[in-house]
Amino acid sequence: MTAWNADTETTVSEAGTVTLVEGSSFCISSRSGDILPDGETNGAFFQDTRILSRWELHINGSPREPLAAQRPDAFEATFVGRAQWPDGRFDSPLVVRQQRHVGPGLRDDITLENFSAEPVDCSIELLVDADQADLFDVKGGRPTKHTSVTRHVRGHELVVEAVSDGQRRGSAIRAAGAEISEDALRFRATIPARGKWSTSVIVVPLVDSVAPEEPFTETGVPHLRTGVKRHRAWEKNVPPITLADSSVQATLQWSQRDLGSLRIFDPANPDRVAVAAGAPWFMALFGRDALLASYMALLIDPDLASGTLQTLADIQGTRVDHDSEEEPGRIPHEVRLGVTGGLSRGGTAYYGTADATPLFVGLLGELSRWGLSEDIIESLLPHADRALGWIHDYGDRDGDGFVEYHRATDHGLANQGWKDSWDGINFADGTLAESPIALCEVQAYVYAAYLARACLARAAGERETEQYWAGRAATLKNEFNKRFWLPDKGYFAIALDKDKKPVDSCASNMGHCLWTGIVEEDKASSVVQRLMSREMFTGWGIRTLGSDMGAYNPVSYHNGSVWPHDTALAATGMMRYGFVDEARKVAHGLLGAAGHFDGQLPELFCGFDRSEFHAPVPYPTACAPQAWAAATPVQLMRTLLRFDPDLTRNVVHLAPILPEEFGEFTAENVKLAGSLLTLRAKGREGSVQGLPPGLKLLKEPRPPLDERPGGRAGD
Repeated sequence: MTAWNADTETTVSEAGTVTLVEGSSFCISSRSGDILPDGETNGAFFQDTRILSRWELHINGSPREPLAAQRPDAFEATFVGRAQWPDGRFDSPLVVRQQRHVGPGLRDDITLENFSAEPVDCSIELLVDADQADLFDVKGGRPTKHTSVTRHVRGHELVVEAVSDGQRRGSAIRAAGAEISEDALRFRATIPARGKWSTSVIVVPLVDSVAPEEPFTETGVPHLRTGVKRHRAWEKNVPPITLADSSVQATLQWSQRDLGSLRIFDPANPDRVAVAAGAPWFMALFGRDALLASYMALLIDPDLASGTLQTLADIQGTRVDHDSEEEPGRIPHEVRLGVTGGLSRGGTAYYGTADATPLFVGLLGELSRWGLSEDIIESLLPHADRALGWIHDYGDRDGDGFVEYHRATDHGLANQGWKDSWDGINFADGTLAESPIALCEVQAYVYAAYLARACLARAAGERETEQYWAGRAATLKNEFNKRFWLPDKGYFAIALDKDKKPVDSCASNMGHCLWTGIVEEDKASSVVQRLMSREMFTGWGIRTLGSDMGAYNPVSYHNGSVWPHDTALAATGMMRYGFVDEARKVAHGLLGAAGHFDGQLPELFCGFDRSEFHAPVPYPTACAPQAWAAATPVQLMRTLLRFDPDLTRNVVHLAPILPEEFGEFTAENVKLAGSLLTLRAKGREGSVQGLPPGLKLLKEPRPPLDERPGGRAGD
């Protein structure tokens, strides 16, 4: 394993690229449709391997003149260009249409149309190569590790293969009527006046000479493939959301499309769906990302969360392995399919994360409040208990009640929270914190996990178990507020370092602490005030690090940029503690930022103040679509609706505080406990239609989870 300690941000893609995504497959090309060999990050990828590294279409000896590139769906694009006439005339009447589909390989339908009144003889050449490079090497700009790549013509196709770590990866490339050589597919065609010529080019990935299920074929209809049918079903069944504010509605529609395109499926359990972290470089299962994104997307599809939990449960740690940082009960950080990563769904994953394990338990508790079926809860409950066992036996390394991280291997991630860049955790003067590190938000997630387990016990009628975990939560909350609070600064330390010294930088992480409720009431106002200060709030969102901190840099990955999901969770926490105006201001800023990105929030953007620029400044390597960012507008709407089902208490809370400019909000087909709800809200009024029998609608915010009738949890 070589890749886990690599820079965690994505690589800069060439300007003007077009990215297509289906499941874990993706393709990055120029706007002409070509994949150029000098475009280091371009290519088509299947199972984290580049199955096409060159794809250049020349007609009559020259590249096309690109005219348009359209992407009607995440997995499909149409490229239109003008081809050179044989005599080189400037105003050529030869038009090239290229329709591309990505999935278990690639299919390009190429059509040349002659708009002249005379026939034309054309030479068509498609230069191809497939270096079989591992995604980690491509992303990091490193040369491939293969000793050799073989190219040979086999029947009517070109096969390009390479062997790495004992596995043979390959690409079989073919097209009807092509003259095939080891570097190209060539055609000669006479196109009649006002006529057309067309062909279909097929790329089939090979793993140890075996093609994937349902590969592309010349006769198959691409839109009838399983992946496309799943996408169409998502579009059909996702809750229709309407608002009078067309800009916000467009942003929510982008969110729904992006979340649909980021869904990934386990072939062994095709009914389960999880969420990939982001396109193009993170089209894989990341524990933390999938858990948080699916939580934030509950309003539009709770099945994302249940499928994510089931998928992660199957690969939960069972042994101690320092190389992968696996430990019994630990939820993995990342699952890859590439050769150098050495990963497969049924094999080894990388487990170096401190937060995915408590988030797993917390999400299960949240789903129980949404009425997840008892059989699924029962099947996942042992995994939740094993996760809680990891927190006690391995996460809390020194027995002080807090979860710390310290990588077990030099190729592991140095920082194992969501700010996982090498310089992401630092003191106010900019000095880097040394591990073992106990992050503030990780303790908040553990607190939420304890409350979730108490909730699950209450639903099962297990009074003693409920009291035990509620007591654990109360103890952790008390100790956290003692050890992490900085009274002279009025905010929480981002972490405790190896010497248990508070890491005193002012960072956005404490917003997550508000979200889970671990912050004591008497400290919440100060935390909110700091998060809303000029040093933290840009007007578009909350900076990851205050502008008065030593490591602040508005164009850094984690030290001053704005991450939409991070800001949204802070806004949720503000609303939980009753800071309504502040939460609405933050939501308004983020949704306004989305409008400047054509409705599609990116992974992050730069942390410049709103007064400096009329629009948020893009971060050059941000993923889009990205799961957290796509789920952010959905979470913001749920926060503004104050919509909180709690079927463990047989109630549903709805207390909207929508801005007047939103007008009327309607969401249909919202899934809850096997029923489909219709939510309506305007301003401070709201209603729910379709509630299952026995549920009571409460038009008031949900109380803190550590409160219960007769007293606070743990009393």
